[in-house]
Amino acid sequence: MHELDDNDLLRQYAEQNSEAAFAALVARHVDKVYSVALRHTRNAHAAEEITQAVFVILTRKANKLSQHAVLSGWLYETARLTAVTFIRSEIRRTHREQEAHMQTALNKNDDETWPHIAPLLDDALARLSAADRHAIVLRYFDGKSLGEVGAAMGASEDAAKKRVTRAVEKLRGFFTKRGVTLTATVLTAAISANSVQAAPLGLAAAVTAAAAKGTVVSGSTLTLIKGALKVMAWTKAKMAAAVGLGALLATGMAIVTIKEIHEHRASAWETEFLNTNIVSILNETPPLVEILPTKFPQSKGWAYSGGVLDQKMVGVNRTLKWISDNANTTDLLPERHIYPDNFPTNYYDYIVNLPTGSSQALQMKLEEQFGLVQKVEIRETNVFLLQTANRNAQGLKLHGGTPNKGGWSMANGTSKFEWNDMTMADLARFLEIYLATPVIDRTGISGHFDISLKLNMDTFPMEWSDHHIEDFRPALLNQLGLELVPSREPVEMLVVEKVK
Repeated sequence: MHELDDNDLLRQYAEQNSEAAFAALVARHVDKVYSVALRHTRNAHAAEEITQAVFVILTRKANKLSQHAVLSGWLYETARLTAVTFIRSEIRRTHREQEAHMQTALNKNDDETWPHIAPLLDDALARLSAADRHAIVLRYFDGKSLGEVGAAMGASEDAAKKRVTRAVEKLRGFFTKRGVTLTATVLTAAISANSVQAAPLGLAAAVTAAAAKGTVVSGSTLTLIKGALKVMAWTKAKMAAAVGLGALLATGMAIVTIKEIHEHRASAWETEFLNTNIVSILNETPPLVEILPTKFPQSKGWAYSGGVLDQKMVGVNRTLKWISDNANTTDLLPERHIYPDNFPTNYYDYIVNLPTGSSQALQMKLEEQFGLVQKVEIRETNVFLLQTANRNAQGLKLHGGTPNKGGWSMANGTSKFEWNDMTMADLARFLEIYLATPVIDRTGISGHFDISLKLNMDTFPMEWSDHHIEDFRPALLNQLGLELVPSREPVEMLVVEKVK
């Protein structure tokens, strides 16, 4: 009996609401989707949730996709975007646990290459064009012949072979720049053997029930689906904008060159930065991502971020380290950022004011222009452990619903810090900022507190960041019953490296 292809099954589901057709699609692709999610999260539970979300999204997109989509490539890209959304919106488990799980999940028995390329593979594929990415997924994830790849993409076998070969060379170039030198044969063999792993037993049935049958899914999965759909919509809009600009230039309708556009915009926003409202610059300047040698070397240096939701940013006379810190999309504070000893010290003016995704765009600009990449690693380093010394201290008052406040003030020989609605993890995070050293909560105390911490000072600091640990120790002990204990611990750090 002739086996229905992906589009036939998807069309059958879209037109007839066929659970059998959808179940067949899930069974065919669940391993691939799960493997993409697992590579990103290194967490089996998270990978299962992402897999479920991807197939729920497929049910919502089925009508539009059923006509002419390369479903395998679409599922791969949706899995990647959903996994990225998950990482950005969830607090990740400890990295050591994730690493241990990943190492047991990866098939390393016959190939030592895979552990080197696995952490980079999906980033490399994301940089390919959609057609190149579809070709790689069909050929090496799904194991299809070149003839089948061509048929799926509406091309001849010879054209498919050329596209696959070019795409592999682009992947090799990406890995080479990051210190992983491989032949095309070794690279494709490693991807073919390891990129798709078996999903847990029962996941396909659970996914089918949640997606096709409408079984209730968890609140976190619904949030993940909404976030992934937003990312997908933005990615599509960004692609459309790029294509539109390319078409405009190709038809000769552009009045000025791209260089002139950049120079005009850069001059405008840099000049206006010191003469107008900063917020208006971010909102009124056309979408732009620029890092330029500073035009204001005598300026003290200023910067502004447009908030958590849009993360539009603008600044003048700032270092690359400052810009890189602000491009960070993890929740790791600058105190956990590691830079090479010879990191550039030049000063720049910068702006990034996209409707969304500005931090990611700034990261891409840093890599494109300066060869700088960010990655999270476990590093053993000096830390302070925030521990309980006296559980009877009177300073920890349960949060009473008072208006949110916080800050630092000096008066009558006292330097005073105030925080409302704080957990112990929040307190550790604030102390980490003030002490410029990672602080880990080991108190075991749960709940939310209103905290007033008074530091008796002989000499007042000019800035809150001038406080030293010895200023905090007696106040933490006497008022909150807490202590800071020096230690060395493996912790998550954001490592910035130069790759070109």
